[in-house]
Amino acid sequence: YVCSTWGNNHFKTFDGDVYQFPGVCEYNFVSDCREAYKEFSVHIQRALDSDGHPDIQYILVKIKDITVYLKPKLIVVDGRIVKTPYYASGVLIESNEIYTKIYAKLGMVLMWNQEDALMVELDNEFNNHTCGLCGDYNGIQIYNEFINGDASYNSITYGNMQKISKPNAKCEDPDETQALPSCNEHRDECQRLLTSSSFADCWLRLNLETYIQACMQDKCACNGEEDSFCLCSTISEYSRQCSHAGGRPGEWRTQNFC
Repeated sequence: YVCSTWGNNHFKTFDGDVYQFPGVCEYNFVSDCREAYKEFSVHIQRALDSDGHPDIQYILVKIKDITVYLKPKLIVVDGRIVKTPYYASGVLIESNEIYTKIYAKLGMVLMWNQEDALMVELDNEFNNHTCGLCGDYNGIQIYNEFINGDASYNSITYGNMQKISKPNAKCEDPDETQALPSCNEHRDECQRLLTSSSFADCWLRLNLETYIQACMQDKCACNGEEDSFCLCSTISEYSRQCSHAGGRPGEWRTQNFC
């Protein structure tokens, strides 16, 4: 029931596909896409921070008739800056130093770490009714999202299709013909980090391989720079998803690691 994005432009759909999409426009992350009345929508925009890493700049959430605009340390509801906890017509917003959370009575929970990682959980009454970067939530991987084998239609094509058209937006679509590098030289390190004993309670709950692949892509993109973004964002996501799946990750952060 969870869709997420984190770190170096990784996305995991409700149906479990994991892909990379480096777009810096405003995109439909997940929306109710039934024809008549849309219950909610979540848009996101990323940008590169001063270190050249992609962070989420803002999130725009519409829930029935309420509009919530989130930036780090700032929450605006229907045009007014609000303090948390904030509650109005079926929407509760909480925030602390680390997270901003929105609970919507219609069956959605949104959690943002005010940096790179966003997670949206949806009730299964929205099965088969969503669209956006999170996919259609029909329980079948790839089906209707990525057509495997058709090289001209890949995750970047898919991501570009989710762009919100804004007349004066200055942003380029990522190149659809760019192949992702093979990053196999980092496999051993990523596997070692994600199978450390702190994560023993997670191994059976999550698909380990998808996180190993994401970690390998991170290491590749960082070209050997050992900064915490390259190393820690996918491991943090693995830990969050494990907790969400009912697991109990041990203490994996240390003084000198993440």
